[in-house]
Amino acid sequence: MADTQFDLIVIGGGPGGYVAAIRAAQLGIKVALIERDNLGGICLNWGCVPTKALLKNANVVETIRHANDFGIQIEKFSADFGAAIARSRVVSNRLVKGVEFLMKKNKIEVIKGEAVLTAANRVEIKPDGRGLTAKNIIVATGARAITIPGLPLDGTDVITSREALELRELPSPIIIVGAGPIGMEFAYIYRAYGADVTVVEMLPHLLPREDPEVSAVIEKQVGKMGINFRVNTKVESAEKANGKVLLKVSSDGKTETIQAQKVLVAISVKPNSENLGLEALGVTMTRGAIDVNDQMQTNVPGIYAIGDVTMKLPLAHVASHQGVIAAEAIAGKNPRALDLNNVPRCTYCTPQVASLGLTEQQAQDAGHEVKIGKFNFRANGKALGINEYEGFVKLVVDKKYGEILGAHLVGPEVTDLTGELSLAKSMELTPAELAHAVHAHPTLTEVIAEAALDAMGEAIHQ
Repeated sequence: MADTQFDLIVIGGGPGGYVAAIRAAQLGIKVALIERDNLGGICLNWGCVPTKALLKNANVVETIRHANDFGIQIEKFSADFGAAIARSRVVSNRLVKGVEFLMKKNKIEVIKGEAVLTAANRVEIKPDGRGLTAKNIIVATGARAITIPGLPLDGTDVITSREALELRELPSPIIIVGAGPIGMEFAYIYRAYGADVTVVEMLPHLLPREDPEVSAVIEKQVGKMGINFRVNTKVESAEKANGKVLLKVSSDGKTETIQAQKVLVAISVKPNSENLGLEALGVTMTRGAIDVNDQMQTNVPGIYAIGDVTMKLPLAHVASHQGVIAAEAIAGKNPRALDLNNVPRCTYCTPQVASLGLTEQQAQDAGHEVKIGKFNFRANGKALGINEYEGFVKLVVDKKYGEILGAHLVGPEVTDLTGELSLAKSMELTPAELAHAVHAHPTLTEVIAEAALDAMGEAIHQ
């Protein structure tokens, strides 16, 4: 059978791959997209999207639990965890159907199967052996969860977020290994539904990559919810006994065993770069991550890579942006490079956490003399009105030039406030421009303006 010819082959239909395919099709490029599972990748099917649906359920449960704060008396209520999981699947499936529609709308041929590159311009589809050729190929195969030595994943008792999103019964007690965004989001969900939750983190803080002041707020609120957490704690091993998982952990030279019904491992991911034929073609990689330049090109002409398989910053919105860059580079448009310092990083537990750029310590370590602008949500009318007022907005600013080096937010809906800060940072605005832009009252965005004013020593409401 003769190979089918295209202008571009995209391998992987996640938020990087499908966006790259759409943008390329918009630019008049004939595109084939190969996906072994559902369109939308981990993000739409088993990650970002279904967890946000679950988090909304958890928020509703918590609001009902604290109904007295709003003068509402609810003597007894029940929360069906299985129904929450079911709703998350409906939300996920709706978006996946939407992506399928976009593929048809943009005349992108979607091919089910696994792809192997047999040449820099040729892909073979398994299991049917169909061959495709194209001048350009984009690898967008994503990443998968990893575990640590002594804690093997079995998909039943020791699980990842993938299996967690299929559990119809609330796991309790549950131990979550890793206090990054995934771990903290599941900790909040499970605790809201009444589970006994323990978070184990090897580093000194929950959300250890965030500004320590942000982590301190999260640790305080997590404690109020009744979530147990152990920092500076290493997992040594795990074993099963009597229907329980026994986790051996060590801290400060002491070792103990804690037990749970299930253990959720949420520590990191590794790129899906194996078995694609990349090594045979000489594509350079670093610890499995495909090396690319600012245009998403690999060292092999015609082969591009985007998203988590590059491990630049494994976030869905980064993958999508990289997909646009790759498509436009292929079309000869010379797209603007992505500055990862301007990319928001978000955690959707309650209170929410968002950040971009450098922390205060990182800025100082880089040689900057910094000044800080900070404003608390407790002084914000909208935050008080919605009864969510823990947290703050913190700006890290270069003292000499006024450049915004970083922004760190913890509080109500702060993930939705990052767009303004990302734009400000990418446009090299100073706190003066942020402060002088009129922010509607009462809104949560006023806290950004007040933090900017504070960086200039001109805060009005503190």
